[in-house]
Amino acid sequence: MPLTVYLMAAGIFSMVTSEFLVAGLMPQIGDGLDVTVSQVGYLVTAFAAAMTVGGPFLAAGVLRLRPKQALMLLFGIFLAGNVLAAVASNYAVMLVARVVTGTASAAFLGAAISLSVRLVRPEQAGRAVGVALNGLMLGTLLGLPISTFIGERYGWRSAFWAVTVMTVLAAVATLVWAPRVDRQQSGDSGAGGGLRRELGVFRNPKLWLVLSTSTLVIGATFSAFSYFNPILTEISGFSTGSVPLLLIAYGAANLIGNMVVGRLADRYTIPVLLTGLISLGVFLAAFALLAEAPVGAVVFMLAIGLVGVTMNPAMAARVQRTGNTGPLVNTVHSSFITLGIIIGSALGGLAIPHFGLVSPVWIGVGMAALGVLTLLPDLRRSRRSRHHVPEGAAEERAGVAAEHRVPGEKEEANAPAAPVS
Repeated sequence: MPLTVYLMAAGIFSMVTSEFLVAGLMPQIGDGLDVTVSQVGYLVTAFAAAMTVGGPFLAAGVLRLRPKQALMLLFGIFLAGNVLAAVASNYAVMLVARVVTGTASAAFLGAAISLSVRLVRPEQAGRAVGVALNGLMLGTLLGLPISTFIGERYGWRSAFWAVTVMTVLAAVATLVWAPRVDRQQSGDSGAGGGLRRELGVFRNPKLWLVLSTSTLVIGATFSAFSYFNPILTEISGFSTGSVPLLLIAYGAANLIGNMVVGRLADRYTIPVLLTGLISLGVFLAAFALLAEAPVGAVVFMLAIGLVGVTMNPAMAARVQRTGNTGPLVNTVHSSFITLGIIIGSALGGLAIPHFGLVSPVWIGVGMAALGVLTLLPDLRRSRRSRHHVPEGAAEERAGVAAEHRVPGEKEEANAPAAPVS
């Protein structure tokens, strides 16, 4: 795997750490800015909303730049927002800082995934996405506890400065070691070709269905993850001090699952998503039913960690085959993923006062079931391609291969992306 893919993971790690930082230091930030914890919670929402809405616009704005130039500009915008957060004198300034960093993070994620895919053979695209997204998984596993530790020990502003240092190191490493890659033209590949070409893929109705799958996968996961802390302490009976350790174990499960899915995503995209969604629904239901049993709760919490956000590489592979590998498509995909976080956590918050702490988990079960339904067109298409062999088999298989080939990919070059089943 090229070094640049690991550099992309480092950049994603620093930005994800900044995203989670506020959630880990809510009381300290509230005291420092003289606002309530609930107001600090809106900073988390602002970051997510900026990723969802602002990210695609910023990604469109840097399409004319070469990939490396775009990444450096996005690093700069993120750094400006993060420094602004570190020196924020009041809540309004902090809110602006979170919008800036959220917007830059989404655009960077799309650009990083796009470049990672460009630097490897088509059959390695899913693995490259998985390696880059290890930065996301490590942000949960290490970024959150490290930033929380720094903030509690040295003050919440120090945590933002620590993220600034990490980001500068990632940016310098990218500047020094990432290769100079030309911006692809419309005839070369789906990874470029200007704004008009990038926007054109969104006329495909199937792309919106594919994006909705990602929203439902992540929404189902975060409907539970957002409330693990109160469920584990108030229902399962764990002490407050043990919850961070359990969440670290959950992050480790994320990392393991992401590595496994990354290796399977290209060749078995739809089977991975189908198996993952069914497993996610079963594990969520088991967690809800066994929440009062400490051992059962932990076992199925870790199981959720293996199949939830870890489906990202397979989701990205499916989106790229339906749309293209360009930064705008990948950024919009990250927006739909973030939308899932917002929907899952928001629906859970609305349900708790009426149906109790475990109700968000059951919402996740429902979202996982809806996610399975969004896979049905692909499953029917795969079944037809397997069974309609006697006549026109070659033509049908060629059509299926063409449908799943990255738009603009040269047939005589490396082998196209593997079929989805």
